[in-house]
Amino acid sequence: MTTNYSERRKIDPTKGKNFADSLANDNDRMEIGPTALAYAEWEAAGIALPNLPAMREYRWQRLVSHINARDYGAILLFDPLNIRYGADSTNMQLWNTHNPFRCLVVCADGYMVMYDYAVAKFLSTINPLVKEQRDGADFFYFDRGDKIEDAAQKFAAEIADLVQEHGAGNRRLGVDKPMLHAIWALEKTGFEIFPAEELTEKARAIKCEDEIHAMRCAMHACEQSVVAMAAAARPGLSENEIWAVLHAENIKRGGEWIETRLLASGPRTNPWFQECGPRILQNNEILSFDTDLIGPYGICSDISRSWWIGDGQPRDDMVYAMRHAYEHIQHNMALLKPGVNLRELSERGHVLDPQYQAGKYGCMMHGVGLCDEWPLVAYEDKVVEGAFDYELAPGMCLCVEALVAAEGGDFAIKLEDQVVITEDGYENLTRLPFDPRLMGA
Repeated sequence: MTTNYSERRKIDPTKGKNFADSLANDNDRMEIGPTALAYAEWEAAGIALPNLPAMREYRWQRLVSHINARDYGAILLFDPLNIRYGADSTNMQLWNTHNPFRCLVVCADGYMVMYDYAVAKFLSTINPLVKEQRDGADFFYFDRGDKIEDAAQKFAAEIADLVQEHGAGNRRLGVDKPMLHAIWALEKTGFEIFPAEELTEKARAIKCEDEIHAMRCAMHACEQSVVAMAAAARPGLSENEIWAVLHAENIKRGGEWIETRLLASGPRTNPWFQECGPRILQNNEILSFDTDLIGPYGICSDISRSWWIGDGQPRDDMVYAMRHAYEHIQHNMALLKPGVNLRELSERGHVLDPQYQAGKYGCMMHGVGLCDEWPLVAYEDKVVEGAFDYELAPGMCLCVEALVAAEGGDFAIKLEDQVVITEDGYENLTRLPFDPRLMGA
């Protein structure tokens, strides 16, 4: 049967020129994004897609309002995830984390300039809010050798011109994670440098409706990937083989990467934070994992589960630990609503049994968006006074954690759900069930 070229070039020939999120329905499009599999699953589940132009506009306005609230002339963003937030543009994200070659400049009047890899400046043209594409923000030794200082001076002079025109000449400059030569050159040019990480974390903390839609999509894609991993997990496979399923399924749906390798089995679950390796999963063991997954639209889905793998039944102490972990996150989620102070959450949080205190997780809850984000909710005995004296607000997204592991024990239970703060409480975005055998069912 002959098909038209206009149909062959589409990602989904049954759809129009653009998907509902505004991305082009074109196999040759420049943007990364959801695949036909993800779109079909979301449609079947009745999940609304985000309006990406509206989401980009909202993020841009958030940054500009925070810049002006702090009386900065501009901010310079080197962190790949801050760049993604401001421009919705990616370029070799993981490589960029240790070879920072990109910088997004956002001026007080909203004018945005993307400094990118010289031969890839076209990557940010997807966003009309980015007014210029330049290169020359790469200040790492591998790339510049003994001439880093010269490159930094040229860059600083360009920033001075931008701020003069689009920041009213205000030399108060926010910078998130720069290279040293850039800072030195900017200071020599007369800029006063402020830490923009505080600005970007607070700007990113409140999600708009379209960001929540994007998160629902990413969560569903993550959970479908976890279901595939569950179907594959069986005695005789290595931890790496099981974890590889999650990676593959994430990529199939247009996801991007996984930040950690936090999957362990049997006695390797305790102490927690041993990353997956060649160990072979045995019959009748616990398998615990934390997804830390960056999915479609660059949104993080950070959920954890513990599974019983085998044909027998878990021990009584395992069932007790699982129920205790479940009670922990349910109690702590019930505290969530707008206006609650983070310190109050620490004070009123569920207290783990004494045998689990030494092995508890590093925090009670943490923010989430493009990755793990501000704010952090500490356990009562780990609170640093004044560090997080803020209140919850609608649009904040949090991950509620539980790690139940007896010191010196041979297993750990890891549970985590992802929620959004609503106008009158919270909504749990996590649909992944808890293992019935570990729950004692």
